[in-house]
Amino acid sequence: MNKLILLFTSIIILVVGSLTYISYQMLQKESVANSISSTSSNLLLVNQNMEEYLAGMEQLSLPQIRYDEIVYAITHESENYASRMYVEDYLRELYYSRQDLVAIYLYVVQEKKYYAVTKENYNVTVRTGIDADIERLPWYEKAMTSPSNRAYQSFVLPDAEPGYPVDTRNSFMAYHRVLRSIVSREPQAVLSFYFDSSVRDEIMKDIPFSEGQHLLFLSPDNEPFYADDLSVYERMEDAAVTGRLTGDRGSRLTWSEGEQKHLVVYNVGEQEGWKLVKPIPYSQIYEAATTTRNISFTIGAVFLLLAVILVTYFSNAITKPLKKLSYQMNRFSAGDFDAEAEVVGRDEIAYLSRHFNQMVRRTNDLINERYKMKLVEKNAILKALEAEINPHFLYNALQAISTKALKHEKDDIADMVDALALTLRYCISGKDIVTAREELKHIDHYLSLQKARFGSRLQAVYDWDDSLMELEIPKLSIQTLVENAIKHGLEKVTGTVTIEIGAGLSQPYTVISVKDNGPGFTPERLKQVQESFQSEWKDRDINEESIGLVNLNTRLKLLYGEAAELVIRTDKTGTEMEMLLPRGGASHV
Repeated sequence: MNKLILLFTSIIILVVGSLTYISYQMLQKESVANSISSTSSNLLLVNQNMEEYLAGMEQLSLPQIRYDEIVYAITHESENYASRMYVEDYLRELYYSRQDLVAIYLYVVQEKKYYAVTKENYNVTVRTGIDADIERLPWYEKAMTSPSNRAYQSFVLPDAEPGYPVDTRNSFMAYHRVLRSIVSREPQAVLSFYFDSSVRDEIMKDIPFSEGQHLLFLSPDNEPFYADDLSVYERMEDAAVTGRLTGDRGSRLTWSEGEQKHLVVYNVGEQEGWKLVKPIPYSQIYEAATTTRNISFTIGAVFLLLAVILVTYFSNAITKPLKKLSYQMNRFSAGDFDAEAEVVGRDEIAYLSRHFNQMVRRTNDLINERYKMKLVEKNAILKALEAEINPHFLYNALQAISTKALKHEKDDIADMVDALALTLRYCISGKDIVTAREELKHIDHYLSLQKARFGSRLQAVYDWDDSLMELEIPKLSIQTLVENAIKHGLEKVTGTVTIEIGAGLSQPYTVISVKDNGPGFTPERLKQVQESFQSEWKDRDINEESIGLVNLNTRLKLLYGEAAELVIRTDKTGTEMEMLLPRGGASHV
């Protein structure tokens, strides 16, 4: 045990020390690489979503299906009331199509006139105005000279001029689209959309950044459209960092600001070149690496201590079962056949203990089996003699009583004794399956005994299909139903009760029924009996009064399968019990 402790402790110290030293050397480099990888992937996905959002703005500004109609309405809006209404309806429709619009402006070039759609006091209104200075604004000139007839306008910088009387404090950006005549290509109007920051914030929230990190969203010409700290953008612009943000997809660079260094991870959009930029201080990355290194040293020390404790414990655990097994073997060799070793785990020692226990149990079984065989043989002989003597003795005694009653002209007593003798002979016959004719004959004898008890209060009626007289059924099955009708029907009342016994064919069953006009079961009693039908034998808590029905239902299931069933219907007018025997599915039907 001491050698095991020394060996494993030396191995653990060597492995843990080596891994901790190597991991510390690689940790700083891996931290930077992981930061670049995770940030680049995150910026790529978010930038794709932002460009899809901007593409949606472009789709919104292009009346692709009704372009001719809207251009015609714009050119005639000053002289045609219907055209003016068309323009206003078109602007309202655009405004209602999105939830992130602050306002929509349509500037008519020829008239120097604009239409404005905004929400005022929960109502969307369309206003008009005249402003010739619109054409001198930077965004207007940019849109007119753009090959794609559009311009984006940011409101991040404080010198942004919207031109229109719109509150830009809640605006994220403006998108301006030039509508030209298809024939002359002359500009007819400029459609301007002012978007709030709701969708932008929803997309940007997928970029996590902690204290000291920043996020910028720049246009292809490096104009800021989002900056969590505008001073960071201004410092990067002064250091000419924004001009170095080039690349097909995205990359990284280092930005030095005095003694502080930043890792700048950025992504350039594939469609139009919009940029997502995230500066991360190197000191923050190294801080995480240093913290991780310290944690690694702590974990290594704790692990080493725990490993020494575990090695000591398991060394004891290995030798202790061997001592216990040796002790039990000594008991067994001394003749104590109750010796049994504790089995723990699934190793070789547990294998030896398990097979030792099997050997002990097998030895005990062989000894007990030899003893029990002698007892069973003796009891079998006694039971065979009892089974041969007792039934025949009782039957012969009943025949003697019947003969003596006839000699003294006691015919009623003789009939009762004969019925009882025939009933006994039927019950002790070795058959489990009988024909319906034999069972009905037995029912006659059984009812004659019951009539001697109840007199004319017991009436029996038969409605049995003659074609079913040779039907093979379980012995005493009909008696069980008749006995239940007498116990729960006739014995509960003082009047006459009629028991109807019948059988007939009903696809896919042969139906045997016993019906009485007694008081019936209570709902609680009926529920208890039906539940006992569904329970497993080991789970049953059977009332003595219903054990006959439960046994009959079980016999039906065993003989004819799960399709067989014992059905009970009861109310205040009486009880009807039916045995449903499936036709063609078993040898007895």
